[in-house]
Amino acid sequence: MTLLFFAILPILWLILALSVLKMAAWKACPVALLLSLWASVNFFGLPWDYTASAVLEGTALACWPILLIITATIYTYHLSVHTGGMERIKAMLTSVSSDYRILILLIALGFGGFLEGMAGFGTAVAIPASMLAGMGINPVCAVAVCLVANFVPSAYGSIGIPLVTLSGIMGTDPVQLATYVALQVSILGMFCPFLMVAIAGGGWRAVKGVVPVCLAAGGSYVLTQLGVSFFLGPELAGVAGAICTMGAIVGVVRFCPPQEDSYVLQRDDAPSVSKEQAFFAWLPFVLIFILLLLTSKLVPAIYDSISQIRTSVLIYKGEGGSPYTFHWIATPGMVIFFATFLSGCLQKTPARDMALVLRKTITSLRPTFVTIVSIIATAKVMGYSGMTTTIADHTVAATGLLYPAIAAFIGSVGGFITGSATSTCILLGKLQMDAAIAIGATESMQVWIAAANATGACAGKLIAPQSIAIGVAAIGAVGRGNESQLLVLGMKIYLPFIILLGLLVYFGSGLL
Repeated sequence: MTLLFFAILPILWLILALSVLKMAAWKACPVALLLSLWASVNFFGLPWDYTASAVLEGTALACWPILLIITATIYTYHLSVHTGGMERIKAMLTSVSSDYRILILLIALGFGGFLEGMAGFGTAVAIPASMLAGMGINPVCAVAVCLVANFVPSAYGSIGIPLVTLSGIMGTDPVQLATYVALQVSILGMFCPFLMVAIAGGGWRAVKGVVPVCLAAGGSYVLTQLGVSFFLGPELAGVAGAICTMGAIVGVVRFCPPQEDSYVLQRDDAPSVSKEQAFFAWLPFVLIFILLLLTSKLVPAIYDSISQIRTSVLIYKGEGGSPYTFHWIATPGMVIFFATFLSGCLQKTPARDMALVLRKTITSLRPTFVTIVSIIATAKVMGYSGMTTTIADHTVAATGLLYPAIAAFIGSVGGFITGSATSTCILLGKLQMDAAIAIGATESMQVWIAAANATGACAGKLIAPQSIAIGVAAIGAVGRGNESQLLVLGMKIYLPFIILLGLLVYFGSGLL
């Protein structure tokens, strides 16, 4: 038991620091890294030079490709704000309907899902919540529906980086992992639009009259996400799902508009947007989508060529180490940067402005850099030293073959602690894989359980202090008791979600 305590010490610290002490993640995560270093050397016998190389490998993985993708996607968003494209997108969305139930689905689920797929890291809650509150929707309700909507695409955030990272940790096929995540999300994903309307409308009566829209929104999202995951992998699944959802909502509203005046918002008319303005507003995101498709495995001639531009280096020197490969062009981050610079040039944005926005982006992300590097280095040290294996062995000893039933719950704890599907996959992915191996799971079942780590993290974000804080800050209502109100509401949703996910993973694992 003493060994188990030191194995979970970094995780215990993160729970205490982030949930109780309310420390910022960029301050808490380096302490977790120091604790993992101390425990790995003094209690798990990992030599200092091996420990240092584990930290170095974690830093390499953090910088390339994870931080590269994060920086590129957030830069795209910031440049869109700078050029005025984001305001035009907002005007186009709000012109679809005056019924706030439709606007909630379109902005929180559709556009929010698009932002999550492109950028992630709070943008999918902060931006749609502020838009909805600005239209006159109850601010707390606006944040609540954005938190619920974010459950569906969270695992595919920032061009699929949570699942790309998890597949790298496991050494498994990202396409299979993404497909399993889409399957696990699908049932609750279909239910989310109905729940969002009920929350905003003050009860299930509000769903009456918008059932076709809710069905179209949920169905188009989960089916598109599943299809893209199966054929392409995780990178474009969230973005494609959001695009199809927005299209489905607009299409259904055009043919079956809701008729109840009690849900109509009284607001100023949205400013008109010309076709040229609309084209340039969406241009960065369209270019990213097209270029990611062209450089994916769907176009082998391009993919195989650029994949050859790589460097493999053996960083971790101990047992179990394998060469780490840097793909210098065939990585989403480089594609996104190129698409964003190209769109900026086509819009005749001055190079100086693009450089200033990039500088602003990097400066704003410095705490994120510290957080991601620390958490990945911690995960690598815990993995190589045997700390995660120790935790997994004790967990399996306590649960036995019932372990798949709690896999999503363990992932949700990570989502609650970190507020990030990416960080959860990094922190707990190896633990879930070791536990799956310990119960004799097949390779497919191991991937299924790893997928539960990601879907559980999506559920945990419903009640994550960081997610709630981002939403409350976006509506300008910090410190008025809104945080606790959202936490209580989030718990009412989280508990049935995590129970249903546990049942789904357990019975689904039996089929594998």
